[in-house]
Amino acid sequence: MSNIVAVVGRPNVGKSTFFNRLIKRREAIVDAVSGVTRDRHYGKTDWNGKEFSLIDTGGYVVGSDDVFEAEIDKQVELAIDEADAIIFMVDVESGVTGMDEDVAQLLRKVKKPVFLVVNKVDNNKRLEDAVEFYSLGLGEYFAIASINGSGTGDLLDAVVEALPEKEEVEEDELPRFAVVGRPNAGKSSFINALIGEERYIVTDIAGTTRDSIDTKYNRFGFEFNLVDTAGIRRKSKVKEDLEFYSVMRSVRAIEHCDVCMLVLDATRGFDGQVQNIFWLAERNRKGIVILVNKWDLVEKETKTAKEFEQHIRQEIAPFTDVPIVFISVLNKQRIFKAIETAVEVYNNRTKRIKTSVLNETLLPIIEHQPPPAYKGKFVKIKYIMQLPTPQPQFAFFCNLPQYVKEPYKRFLENKLRDQFDFTGVPVSVYMRKK
Repeated sequence: MSNIVAVVGRPNVGKSTFFNRLIKRREAIVDAVSGVTRDRHYGKTDWNGKEFSLIDTGGYVVGSDDVFEAEIDKQVELAIDEADAIIFMVDVESGVTGMDEDVAQLLRKVKKPVFLVVNKVDNNKRLEDAVEFYSLGLGEYFAIASINGSGTGDLLDAVVEALPEKEEVEEDELPRFAVVGRPNAGKSSFINALIGEERYIVTDIAGTTRDSIDTKYNRFGFEFNLVDTAGIRRKSKVKEDLEFYSVMRSVRAIEHCDVCMLVLDATRGFDGQVQNIFWLAERNRKGIVILVNKWDLVEKETKTAKEFEQHIRQEIAPFTDVPIVFISVLNKQRIFKAIETAVEVYNNRTKRIKTSVLNETLLPIIEHQPPPAYKGKFVKIKYIMQLPTPQPQFAFFCNLPQYVKEPYKRFLENKLRDQFDFTGVPVSVYMRKK
């Protein structure tokens, strides 16, 4: 389980620059996604060999400064609840503001590591100016300039030092299915409908991750762990509509599962918040099943389901090979189908294809449609193998890997999907030097 570090502070102090700087080093690896830059407020990074998830809270607040006053308090409270460490960023140019003092007041009571970071300190004069931040009562501060990275090393040394050691949880060999989605989409009801009043449960393991409940599920010949993000303790203070809330809650569950069952409310559609959770799962290379709940409440014409499905596929392009199941938890419609589909996706994600079969199947296709020549040079793909990773990743060995561009990689990915069925699973294609 990775730790979560939240970056809080008022707008325009440079949180995003700092965030992007940290994530950049890993971006190429974590985001090996064809041009997906949807949601830039969550990412994984590592320092001194310790990996953690970074969440930039500011990215989730849209609105004027007065709206922000109320929102920032909610965010800081959320970060205090959910994160393992908090970076509180202030700006040396504007000095201590009233809003900074409000945040500091919330953070002074916290039992978790809090790092006061004074940003935009890029000369000696500003280093002297930073002294006034002692008045916030948070002790020592780190002076950094996130634009050029100076001072970030010492800060990160201190942050990873302070992160709690996560005890390795005894891993069950059972597949883990996480039920995620925005508040009130019907996640709890879906789980209750699955488990049924007769509760076919072997054990309730509370909190392998201190805030999601695992239920062993064993029915109809399927056995797996169900990770419920719905029944997580709710803070009365946290307003349910907070976008950041859903994402923060989903992060741990998604990082820790094999397949995400993304429940959405048909009456609200595939909105921005649901998309955030979808891309979060995709970026973590998890299997995904989209469950459209409350389908019974939607006014139907002849083609409604088809149109609704098409709309979702447009939104999730280029990763459109994802099963979409229309369910009604209330009427117990297609609940079993949802589970069956999740099991299929899990099997697709753990599928291993023999090297001989890969080469026999794909090499003729590639010969027929080779990569386009680049600057008069021809790329020859000689050999293909599947990498020994938990999710499907394939290496294509060729003479000039640097000349194979994104569209052709997507072509290869589509051929892999056509031939071997990877529905619901992100597939990674790498070009390697033969």
